[in-house]
Amino acid sequence: MKDTGKTSTSRTTPKSGKPTLRTISELTGFAVTTVSRALGNAPQISLETRKHIHEVAAEIGYLPDRAAQRLKTGRTNVISVLLDPHEEILGYGISLMHGLAKALRDTPYHLIVTPNFINGSNIDAVRYIVRNGMADGLIFSRTEPFDPRVRLLLENGFPFVTHGRTEFTTEHPYVDYDNFSFAYEATKWLILRGRRKPMIILPPKRLTFSQHLLHGFMTAVREAGVAHEIPDEIDLDCPVDQIRDHISRRAGLPDAPDGFACGGEVSALATITGMSDHGLTLGKEYDVVAKRTSKLLSQIQPKVETIYEDLTDTGERMGRVLLARIAGDEMADMQILLKPQFNFSMLENAD
Repeated sequence: MKDTGKTSTSRTTPKSGKPTLRTISELTGFAVTTVSRALGNAPQISLETRKHIHEVAAEIGYLPDRAAQRLKTGRTNVISVLLDPHEEILGYGISLMHGLAKALRDTPYHLIVTPNFINGSNIDAVRYIVRNGMADGLIFSRTEPFDPRVRLLLENGFPFVTHGRTEFTTEHPYVDYDNFSFAYEATKWLILRGRRKPMIILPPKRLTFSQHLLHGFMTAVREAGVAHEIPDEIDLDCPVDQIRDHISRRAGLPDAPDGFACGGEVSALATITGMSDHGLTLGKEYDVVAKRTSKLLSQIQPKVETIYEDLTDTGERMGRVLLARIAGDEMADMQILLKPQFNFSMLENAD
């Protein structure tokens, strides 16, 4: 079927109030049914017409009636994101949302963000979204090995993608960063620098990526046969001053660590501050390798070796995976493990 019903080519200013399909029809000269099909990207409507109608809709701020769409299609055209207020990972929410927005561009989907409080799995929020059909798909992070949110969504056949893996035997979509490789390579670099006692600050033990970081760290220290330290008093969720105070106290005691693998820029800066309290110099008495998600750390402390995690790319991949899952695609290519890119400086022992 070709474009039909073009009634006029005149353009008029829309009346005040919420723009409707009829508003676009009057502005473009196409029939309301043609406008509706074009906005739904119906293949029967030519690409040129679809592009023109989308441009006019964007120009006048047209938004579809979600209630009417839901009655017609059974879908909400909403993607819900449970977003964690990370202090450790700089720019986490902004970068992730930027990537998700890129993935959802030119689709009918809208993002709705629900805060996910850092000390809980927010199972109640997930249950509410599922039971009330508040979204077509769900995105969340900070997964646990047997995450109750994942179990609930699998049992209900509700489309979702996680930032992080679980240990369920039933496969599910995820996009994750290879934290084993990060911890292993970071620790190995510290050892090659001549550091005799590396330390790593882990996330809370209940989180899956805590196990991955621990495994990578322990693999490196066992291969090298060096001493190591993993503090029980602090983790990556602790306030920055608590991490700094712990490092400061530890630096003043015998047999203190002299190499630090940090899972984020905040813990790296807290570590440097704590070590400097005792007059210790970065790159001489100790070294730090940190996961980097922004440009802040490299600008403030260029002597810190960093390994980059591109959270914008992560968000975009999560969005595309979820769209594929909503469309009913198979699980293939819906489990993505992003490999760190290593670009360490030349290994030169400090003077």
